[in-house]
Amino acid sequence: MKNTIKKSILVLGIVAAAIGFTGCQSDAQTASRNLSVAADNFEVDRRVIFYNGITGDYMLTIEGKCSIEDQRHQLEVTCKIGHNEFKKHFLGLSDNVTYFAEQMTSVGVSTFHHRVIFKPQSIVPDIDFKGSINELGNSVTPDNKD
Repeated sequence: MKNTIKKSILVLGIVAAAIGFTGCQSDAQTASRNLSVAADNFEVDRRVIFYNGITGDYMLTIEGKCSIEDQRHQLEVTCKIGHNEFKKHFLGLSDNVTYFAEQMTSVGVSTFHHRVIFKPQSIVPDIDFKGSINELGNSVTPDNKD
């Protein structure tokens, strides 16, 4: 009987903790996460400016529907420029070079629900073949010289 009560209390504690952890995000955190998901799906217009802190000059400005990935010493900015057209920009970051990103337009996102994107077409990859059919045939066909 005591084991059953202990197990029930343990299960209830785990369930309560799981519910508590999922409900701990503020509206701002949920909206921020959903904005990031929207930007990574090229739905947000951004302006990214690279700035030299020593000279005070703007070095580069990138505008458009862009996703940003900060890799510590390098910033990668991928922008959608057409239906199936993209450009990827790289800039090294240093002590005197930094960047700031501005969201140009507002985007409606939920503060109640996390946005999840499921793309079943991404499960099957596109495969590019480089080479000739003859080379492929020669590498698969056993050599008759032996």
